[in-house]
Amino acid sequence: MKNTENISVSFMLNDSPQTISVNPLRRFSEVLREDLGLTGTKVGCDAGDCGACTIQIDGEQHNACLTAAAQLEGRSVLTVEGLSNNGNLSPLQQVFLDEGAAQCGICTPGMLMAAQSLLDQTPNPSEPQVLDALGGVLCRCTGYTKIVQAVLKAGQSSSTSSAPEIENQHSEIKKQKYVGTRMPKVDGYKKMTGEEIFGADKAPEDSLWLRAVRSPHPRAKFTHADPEKVLLKFPGLVRVLTADDVPGNNGFGIYPHIKDQPVLAKDHVRFRGEAVLALVGDRESVESVTDDDLGLKWE
Repeated sequence: MKNTENISVSFMLNDSPQTISVNPLRRFSEVLREDLGLTGTKVGCDAGDCGACTIQIDGEQHNACLTAAAQLEGRSVLTVEGLSNNGNLSPLQQVFLDEGAAQCGICTPGMLMAAQSLLDQTPNPSEPQVLDALGGVLCRCTGYTKIVQAVLKAGQSSSTSSAPEIENQHSEIKKQKYVGTRMPKVDGYKKMTGEEIFGADKAPEDSLWLRAVRSPHPRAKFTHADPEKVLLKFPGLVRVLTADDVPGNNGFGIYPHIKDQPVLAKDHVRFRGEAVLALVGDRESVESVTDDDLGLKWE
């Protein structure tokens, strides 16, 4: 991506035309969140595993993290921000809220987009169809039961005869006592619309980026170049952090008196993916530095 020139990409986003100048290989999840300010689409893995970044492209669910910006030319994109209408929740969002289908809320936008794609194609799906449609979006909170129930209920309410029943049921909740009654989450509305702000959704202006450089080997010894020489080669870097830069004990762990997992490995690694260095600087610089630039040698 380093030497790729920007191109112009035009597409429809939540029923509004968009034209952007962008690196053609850039992840569309980054375009949405960082360039267009639509942070409702979450990023959990950047590998297409978790499904948190699920959006609709031409009515089909896609992982935004696996979609290159150039692929959006002439396409129609729908994100969680496009589901509600003038501040009013869509029927699916409302049922998710009523059924308590959102807990922490990280997976909720992806779940909603996957579910809406299913309902658009199959208005009254069966439970196996719901399970299949949501299979690409992982949830660590709910156990999926309330989510599946919400999608089934949304499908059942798609007929005019069922819709008033849900509304009446919601009204009845307000008349009951609080004890033993499911209450809407106080932050539920924002979780449904993608307005809820999580830690990775907002950063101070001109914030620096940090990238951990990790081992490709399950066990190995390693050496690296002098960090000061790397900084001279990449003016956009501010620091190259090593194990020697960790103040106090270079270790962490879950047990109160045993902190034996290094924050940054020193001299050798014990598993693939262990962090050995940390690069701090502007985004382009921390992304462009290679292992060769860092003088990393493995034995």
